[in-house]
Amino acid sequence: MVDIKTILAKTIEKGASDVHINVGMPPLIRRNTELLNLEFPELSNEDAKEMVLAMVGLDGFKKFEQDRDLDFSTAIDDGHRFRVNAHYQRGTIAISFRVIPNHIPSIDDLHLPPIAKELTDLPRGLVLITGHTGSGKSTTLAAMVGVINTKYKKRIVTLEDPIEYALENKMSMIEQREIGFDCPNFASGLRHVLRQDPDIIMVGEMRDLETTSSTITAAETGHLVFSTLHTINAPQTVERIIDIYPSTQQGQVRTMLANTLQAIISQTLFRRIDEPGMVPCTEVLLCTSAVRNCIRENRIYEIPNIIETSRRVGMQNLDNSIADMYSKGFIDREEAIARSSNPGKMNKLLAPMEQVEVTQPPEFAACDS
Repeated sequence: MVDIKTILAKTIEKGASDVHINVGMPPLIRRNTELLNLEFPELSNEDAKEMVLAMVGLDGFKKFEQDRDLDFSTAIDDGHRFRVNAHYQRGTIAISFRVIPNHIPSIDDLHLPPIAKELTDLPRGLVLITGHTGSGKSTTLAAMVGVINTKYKKRIVTLEDPIEYALENKMSMIEQREIGFDCPNFASGLRHVLRQDPDIIMVGEMRDLETTSSTITAAETGHLVFSTLHTINAPQTVERIIDIYPSTQQGQVRTMLANTLQAIISQTLFRRIDEPGMVPCTEVLLCTSAVRNCIRENRIYEIPNIIETSRRVGMQNLDNSIADMYSKGFIDREEAIARSSNPGKMNKLLAPMEQVEVTQPPEFAACDS
């Protein structure tokens, strides 16, 4: 049998972000979006079972067999940590690992927009980081909490499934609670967190009605709350939150959200061409009075226009960000065009940048409304 720690150590050596275990195949890693075979033999279902048992023990394995899915974290001897999901497919065990970097990168290192740093100064309200799975939401949250941790004496409580980055106490006091170990679920953790005297709450994911409701309530009570959603832009995020409630409550929720929401950063990862790695392109929505009115009055369709006409206050749409990252030499021209919302317009915009260095994409930029 191949030792799982040997596979994970080889994953780190190869500079991969993910490793996947499937029966009848050798382990696969993902490096800069590309799937590659590791030089190990094909794995059996018994191999996969022994791997899960080695990581979670007999009690954890019984829970896995009952639920058919299990989220947890694990570590190898050199200190590298991994987020893990064990699951079944076609009756056999499969395991997916995500590498958790030991070093929490800074907002500048991640090339996030400057507004991300400014949002950590907010006294209260709800800040959401959104994007598809694997888009770096947890890393962005950790970087933002890291800023607070070096600037303010705050009490920070996180609810995570599982804990990813191990956050050290610096200026702030940080408690990290893992779902399934330190508390049964997000909703339960949120119900009790308000009695734990937090200044800042980080909720790993707003994944259901009870968690969403409790997260908004925490923001309403005067706390600064950070969380994530699997949505690809700001309008979709607002709609997803509202639609999770019964229709009879949606009017009230629009008002609550309009009062508490401070910002949404939606991010998409692009492969870097200047060096190995990925870089996020971001859409940024800040809750100005115009945005709050749109949410309250159910005019979500107007939000994209507000974003495009409010760059001076720190907002930007995804195409703004894509053009900016291309101008800095970070991303490929073809990918920038293909993944923009208007490829024809982006193609025309990027053409002059091949000869002239442009620091702000002129065609997408606009003054405040």
